[in-house]
Amino acid sequence: MTELNLLPLVGIVVVVAGFALRFNPLLVVVSAGIATGWAVQLDFLTLLETFGEKFLNARQLASLFLIIPIIALLERYGLQQRAQAWIASIKSATTARILMMYFLVREGSAALGLISLAGHAQTVRPLLAPMALGAAANLHGPLPKPIQDQIAAHAAACDNIAVFFGEDIFIAFGAVLLMNAFLQENGIMGIEPLHIGLWAIPTAIAALIVHCFRLARLEAQITQQLVAYLKSQPQEHDATKKSELENNTSEVLS
Repeated sequence: MTELNLLPLVGIVVVVAGFALRFNPLLVVVSAGIATGWAVQLDFLTLLETFGEKFLNARQLASLFLIIPIIALLERYGLQQRAQAWIASIKSATTARILMMYFLVREGSAALGLISLAGHAQTVRPLLAPMALGAAANLHGPLPKPIQDQIAAHAAACDNIAVFFGEDIFIAFGAVLLMNAFLQENGIMGIEPLHIGLWAIPTAIAALIVHCFRLARLEAQITQQLVAYLKSQPQEHDATKKSELENNTSEVLS
């Protein structure tokens, strides 16, 4: 009976111990790889070659993670504030119009296969949400926290829904190829990825129309919620501000 060699599992011990002691994650992972290579008796050059090969194979994933600290650095130096101030300077910009424009661009780019062109980390958080908040603040003034959260949630929903319905139009998308393979395995022949992509277009158009209608109603909802908020806290706001919001409500609803 062959004796079981548990020595190669030393890398797991290194990972658990490193994270438990709150060491640098990159240092922990590299140390675990070196420990595992030593356990299986790899020479140094072979181990270094393995590290390089795995890094090159996963370079797209690595570049994705590099975006996060770049965005964080831009936010640290006022990216959100600049985006919000720029939109506030455009008098015709509204929350609904900004989100509608983004939805259209995002769904169109996803239909072309450019799914990584935008996203929550690189677009919604640092740019889209501050721009939508800036437009709302330009129209209504300072916004309470619940309304700010609602606008940010709608900005995130725009990205999710646009990508979900737009990516099915791209015939090389994984889900489209999976549906095509499933149909062929079950004896349904004659359907190509191009057919699936074409039939996804009406669904994407319907999603665009429905979501734009929801965003158009968002403007009225924001104004109504602001009026209710001001009425619940009369000691913090004067009657002039309430009158302005009530006038905005009648204009939006009309």
